[in-house]
Amino acid sequence: MIDTLNGAEASTVVYSTLETAKANNLYIYKYLDYLLTELPKYIHDLETKIPEKLFPWSPDFQVELRK
Repeated sequence: MIDTLNGAEASTVVYSTLETAKANNLYIYKYLDYLLTELPKYIHDLETKIPEKLFPWSPDFQVELRK
């Protein structure tokens, strides 16, 4: 998988997401589950920007995802 450009990009996204969760003291599994549940809701927008509320530093971020 990672021997292709798409595979390398996918690995980078996963690694960055996990490191963001660790750096922000989040429950990693809960954060991944949250992202995988919420992100498909925005797919129809055909926009590459991720909604601010999904980032751990957002004031609207879900508190129960923090340790």
